[in-house]
Amino acid sequence: MGFPKDFLWGGATAANQCEGAYLKAGKGLSTADVMAVGEHGVPREITDGIVEGKYYPSHNAIDHYHHFKEDIALFSEMGFKCYRMSIAWSRIFPNGDEEVPNEEGLKHYEEVFDTCLQFGIEPVVTLSHFETPLGLLKYGSWENRKVMDFYLRYCKTLFTRYKGKVKYWISFNEINVMSTKPWMAGGINTNNEQTRMTAAYHQFLASAKAVQMAHEIDSNNKVGMMYNGHVAYPNSPDPEDVQTTVDFMHKMLFYADVQCRGYYPAYKLKEFERKGIVLPIQDGDLDELIGGKVDFLSFSYYATHVIGKKTDLNFEGLNGVKTGYKNPYLSTSDWGWTIDPMGLRYLLNLLYDRYQIPLMIVENGLGAVDKVEDDGSIHDLYRINYLKEHIKEMEKAIEIDGIPVMGYTMWGPIDIIAASTGEMKKRYGFIYVDVDDNGKGTFRRIKKDSFYWYKKVIESNGENLDLLEAKEIY
Repeated sequence: MGFPKDFLWGGATAANQCEGAYLKAGKGLSTADVMAVGEHGVPREITDGIVEGKYYPSHNAIDHYHHFKEDIALFSEMGFKCYRMSIAWSRIFPNGDEEVPNEEGLKHYEEVFDTCLQFGIEPVVTLSHFETPLGLLKYGSWENRKVMDFYLRYCKTLFTRYKGKVKYWISFNEINVMSTKPWMAGGINTNNEQTRMTAAYHQFLASAKAVQMAHEIDSNNKVGMMYNGHVAYPNSPDPEDVQTTVDFMHKMLFYADVQCRGYYPAYKLKEFERKGIVLPIQDGDLDELIGGKVDFLSFSYYATHVIGKKTDLNFEGLNGVKTGYKNPYLSTSDWGWTIDPMGLRYLLNLLYDRYQIPLMIVENGLGAVDKVEDDGSIHDLYRINYLKEHIKEMEKAIEIDGIPVMGYTMWGPIDIIAASTGEMKKRYGFIYVDVDDNGKGTFRRIKKDSFYWYKKVIESNGENLDLLEAKEIY
């Protein structure tokens, strides 16, 4: 029993957080490339183009662009069955609106996929992961329906070029981030709800059309949506706290409702009616949404929230959500995120009960400050314990609750820059990269203790979660 024999163990990264080489081989600027570094707890600054004297972490990141063969070989050494990664849209269409793709960009990812497949690693590819081509802002980005056409041209190019090499696709990373950090979600730099919901509508429609296109080009293709795994508990049995929690989850889950069910839920339509929000629906759109339901639901999971009647449901800020409550039963990470392994099982049950389609955990991990010892070792027992407890709960969801979980790709198997602040010191990986918050270092890759532990986990298909002894590491 336990994990299925074909379970997809692996890790996940994003192009804008790992690749670097931000203008290499014809790549254009993306929305991520104009996000200057923040500090611990401080959001990144969005600048008007590249401003001299500012530091932009995505420009170099960990230089995965030039190190991908070495990095994928390390993933293979751990036994990865899959690698969830993203393609930088502006490597393929530098401004987003070209008619002809950039061949150098296409060749680069072809090499990446070929390297994965040589090691028996299945690519799981996110089409748009927090980096809309900056050139599309002249159209108003996703507020403009025309951007959907540019996205679909990009999708058709990839589905055709990589047919037979990639069969698992994700249309948009954490699509519900449009309600919390719209610049990252789609180059929308406003808190105006009409604008956000118009942009989200165009992304829903683009995803639905992409799902159908992917199936037409290759019947083996599977396309999923990705939910930023916000999940909440009521602060108390007070009915007001409970209802506010329901309202919070509606704001998050309606994105999954549309992509998994193929239509807008009644509660969201009534909200739009109250607020005077009008969707730009054209003839045939609603049929497209129904026809383009996703094949699976993938999601990230890092923390849970506590919600109550004093929670402001207008989201903004570093993590998008400030609830006004803390959970007294849970500890937190160095960055203040709650550590709640049981919440993962809870969310798996919630999502499967709601949608009845296969699930995949495509981000889960612990951001922490790692210390390199004098002998070069990195003893990250805290990371091993975090992952161990979450994997246990995932197994319970499979074994006890009967939930079909396709795979688990922890975030980030190799240290990469933090999306929200651009820091390097917030490290997630099994592999340490010698780069600091200013982009300085040797870029040397170093295996942490967790590297060897995860190798054992995959070798045993999740059966062996025991902590390592020193002799097992060196």
